[in-house]
Amino acid sequence: MCYIKYSVNTSRRHIVYIIFLVTIAVIAGATGGVFLAITHDLPQIRSLENFQPAAATRIYSADKVLLAEIFTQRRKPVSLRAIPEYLKQAIIATEDRKFYEHVGVDFRGVARAIIRDISAGEYVQGASTITQQLARTLFLTPHKSIMRKLKEAFLAFQIERRYTKDEILKLYLNQIYFGSGAYGVEAAARIFFGKSVSDLTLPECALIAGMPKSPSRFSPLVDQERALKRRAVVLEQMARNGIITAEQMHAAKKTPLRLAKRANVSIRAPYFVEYVKNFLEKTIGEKRLYRTGLTVYTTLNYKMQKAAEKAVADGLKQLSARMERRGLLEKGHPEAALVCLDASQGAIRAMVGGSDFEQSKFNRATMARRQPGSAFKPVVYALAIEKGAEQNDLLWDAPVVFRGARKGEDWSPENFSGGFKGEMTLRSALALSENVPAVRLLNKLGPMPAVEFAHRMGITSPLRGNLSLVLGTSEVNLLELTSAYAIFPNGGVWNKPFGVLEVLDRDGRCIWKVRPQRRTVITRQSAAIMTDMLKAVVMEGTGRAAKRIGRPLAGKTGTTDGYKDALFIGFSPTIVAGVWVGTDNHTTLGDKETGAKAALPIWINFMEQVLMGRPCRYFDLPEGVIKMRIDPETGFPVSQGCPKGVAAVFRKCNKPRNYSATRAHGPKEEIELSSLRSQLE
Repeated sequence: MCYIKYSVNTSRRHIVYIIFLVTIAVIAGATGGVFLAITHDLPQIRSLENFQPAAATRIYSADKVLLAEIFTQRRKPVSLRAIPEYLKQAIIATEDRKFYEHVGVDFRGVARAIIRDISAGEYVQGASTITQQLARTLFLTPHKSIMRKLKEAFLAFQIERRYTKDEILKLYLNQIYFGSGAYGVEAAARIFFGKSVSDLTLPECALIAGMPKSPSRFSPLVDQERALKRRAVVLEQMARNGIITAEQMHAAKKTPLRLAKRANVSIRAPYFVEYVKNFLEKTIGEKRLYRTGLTVYTTLNYKMQKAAEKAVADGLKQLSARMERRGLLEKGHPEAALVCLDASQGAIRAMVGGSDFEQSKFNRATMARRQPGSAFKPVVYALAIEKGAEQNDLLWDAPVVFRGARKGEDWSPENFSGGFKGEMTLRSALALSENVPAVRLLNKLGPMPAVEFAHRMGITSPLRGNLSLVLGTSEVNLLELTSAYAIFPNGGVWNKPFGVLEVLDRDGRCIWKVRPQRRTVITRQSAAIMTDMLKAVVMEGTGRAAKRIGRPLAGKTGTTDGYKDALFIGFSPTIVAGVWVGTDNHTTLGDKETGAKAALPIWINFMEQVLMGRPCRYFDLPEGVIKMRIDPETGFPVSQGCPKGVAAVFRKCNKPRNYSATRAHGPKEEIELSSLRSQLE
């Protein structure tokens, strides 16, 4: 019996021992599994040794002027010695009073938080130490969960093992967010009080120390009363911990809040900078752009930009005065846009997108689509010239009805002046901006070929393929239309507009460089003829006011129905500039506020400043063209002494003939373009 009892007891001990081992194994396995779940995707703590906080990207003009600094985090790291003792102690008192005692984690606080989270069925309790907050800020996402809390604790423990308390506190004070774009105590001191952190007083230290708990709620820029209540809580905590006396606490509580005046961040050429930012976000990505301290060199010429801004401001001031006298400002305030390109490259040299960037960040040079009016006519005339027409070919300016031209209804176009001039050369019809001859020309060419040709000229906006296209009824943006005009002084070659030359990383290595895109749209001969015809607009037509500049210039005015939009797009041999004027709500600028009156003065003032002091250049005359004097009304050659004669450019193979009997018979119902007949029939 004794033997049997001994065996049973031994067996029981073996079973208990086995159960114990299995339990230990299960617990160890579970612990290991939890440990792996927590740590498998955590970063290496030693990465802090090479930690580089997010840095601002700097954007420069082509002439090395700093246009802007852009960032997601405004931060300037400082040493721990530069931070007042009051601020360090206030932060510790409010955020982690046992900072110098724990090993990175307040285990009682964590246990209490987990119990409350489980009881509530959701994440409700924080209990993070300063080290945990640092770990979360540097390595983890803001997503709240028990797993994140465990990861946070593990990282905090690792940080404490590797770094001293002062090193951790320094990292924390330079990293933590204080609201209003301020990261770190130095940025907070400058944003809220306009001084360095080393100069902060006790009340100021207490206010800043109270903000990390909820930067948006306790920011004095958001709610001063709430910020002062939070400051009082911090001061009371400091007094309880023996950091300050009761007298100091009461005196600090009574100290009025004196915030720094909020200075606007200086951004030069703001519409252009925003245009560049949008481009780079798509090209290199937002994270790289805003956090890695890049250097961006742009195409902008800052002197030209200042001239553009002044010209727009002065022009709008004069227009606003006229509108005010007419009682029109209540209906809509005038806006303007100006863009200037290097004709040979497509580089953007100046850009103004509106009257006030702070009031409206909408860039009317690149984002607004408006009807260009007669400023679209050169697109159609260029197609005619490319197909073989010459500027002395004749069009018929007389009443005409186009059956079913407008949504199935008949349409009879009218000239701006209301009258008709009869037989006109292409040159005169464009210079005087007559509508009826232009519509007749498009009718011969065909609307859809004109649409396709416009797209080849760089106009990407949707265009309606009808006869009113030539009158500028399809909406386009100013930048694309201006780039289309650039083919004329550039020998028929279109360049895609661009604003960025290159991007360097923080070590000066080039990570992106522009690759210009270009294509030939028309021949050099056609470009020279169109340039000459647009010179006639300045010398003889609606752009005559630009003659005062005294340089070789060409361009075209544009005005829409009801005087809602006014444009002038023109060029010298080296640059092309476009100006649009209108209101954002499409109200009228006022009677007779044409492109020549509202937009051209801005263009003239800009070009005068830009060309001042530069050597005078003339438009190129390529091989295959000649200059001859003609009568601009009849198109026939005239002698050198003829007072009506003007010098005009022609293809050598199509130079003007002497007076033809076929043109002495008087007007016909429809005048054919002899040079186009073979192309169009």
